[in-house]
Amino acid sequence: MKPYPSYNDSGVEWIGEIPSGWDKKKLSYVTDQIGSGTTPKSDNELYYQNGTIPWMVTGDLNDGDILYVENKVTELAMEKHSSLKLYKEGSVSIAMYGATIGKLGFIKIPVTVNQANCVFVLDKDNFPKFWFYVFMGFRPQIISLGYGGGQPNISQDLLKSLRFGCPDKQEQQQISNYLDHKTGQIDTLIENTQQKIELLKEQRTSLINRIVTKGLIPNVEMKDSGVEWIGDIPSGWEITKFKFIGEVIIGLSYKPNDIVDEHNGTLVMRSSNIQNGKPSFLDNVYVKTEISEKLRTKEGDILICSRNGSQKLIGKNCVITKDIEGMSFGVFMTIFRSQDWEFVYWVLNSQIFKSQSGLYLTSTINQLTVSTLKNFIIPFTRDSVEQQEIVDYLDKETTKIDSLIEKENQRIDLLKEYRQSLISEVVTGKVDVRDEVFV
Repeated sequence: MKPYPSYNDSGVEWIGEIPSGWDKKKLSYVTDQIGSGTTPKSDNELYYQNGTIPWMVTGDLNDGDILYVENKVTELAMEKHSSLKLYKEGSVSIAMYGATIGKLGFIKIPVTVNQANCVFVLDKDNFPKFWFYVFMGFRPQIISLGYGGGQPNISQDLLKSLRFGCPDKQEQQQISNYLDHKTGQIDTLIENTQQKIELLKEQRTSLINRIVTKGLIPNVEMKDSGVEWIGDIPSGWEITKFKFIGEVIIGLSYKPNDIVDEHNGTLVMRSSNIQNGKPSFLDNVYVKTEISEKLRTKEGDILICSRNGSQKLIGKNCVITKDIEGMSFGVFMTIFRSQDWEFVYWVLNSQIFKSQSGLYLTSTINQLTVSTLKNFIIPFTRDSVEQQEIVDYLDKETTKIDSLIEKENQRIDLLKEYRQSLISEVVTGKVDVRDEVFV
């Protein structure tokens, strides 16, 4: 790709030079409407029940086309809330605040929105998808202009006042068509890579399941475990319960006024302190209260999330290493303490554990009680040498798979960086794509 023949200074620091022939325009000058929405009271069923009008929240924004919105509101909600407006197909929405700040959506169906969305309806002289890409290309700069503390906010007034380089409508369409094509190719590569990662994860799970139920010895004599979801196990193994091989310990209960800063208390591990199967300390709580020795972490403890608002987080776990002994853990967490912890850890991360979790977790119950965990059934070998061989094998083989997964994740990160860079270069006029040919 080549640059444009000549450039002019835009007069806007964050834009720099723009191609000669491009204008510099405020967003408010290229739109027919800029607006937001609201959230009707959730306790009024008349606003939601049997609703037919798509109501978009920032969680629906996917940095792509919005073809479907799960939430719906009724005609009555629209009548009673003047701030609820129906935005037409071809509008562009950006999240103004919250965890999704800067997320974008190109609206392909008529929708109304909540108060965190800012929607731009482009005028007839502008090609809407081009402006979606403009927001995408300038997203880091737009977010940096936000105000507020730890979580910045982007106001409608700020967005209205922003100036960007603007070619004529025909060139806007040429740019949009090019970016649709190129980002579509990149997105396909990302999707294929994600599918490869899923296959590697399935391979990892299958490996763990096979080894913790069948062992390492080929052609070993097998016997019926008597448990349908476990199947046959080696003849020298047994079926046992957690309570017979270790101790299940519920976590520390503390009050809000027990919370102190990190220099004056003990760290209490919570669900957020387990990330990707390992201890994480990016989100910590410290308390100053009496903590028994039993409720302090020990090397080899398996920390389990046993209660959470999100059911998918129930059962996630990690091993306590020597360098994080002496901490505590919250009441929504449970520790399994056993001399056989290395072997048990792999069982906990197999389908055996997930299968039994499904027997106790329902749409209304999001917790694994102490009683439930004590009675979890697992295949077990009491041969410590065999246990260690299994642990060493799984450590080695899953590390290989994890390394492959990490490489694929890095590939996705590079593809996303390239996608962002490409969009930025094109919408800022750094490269000229008017003569690019693609099929």
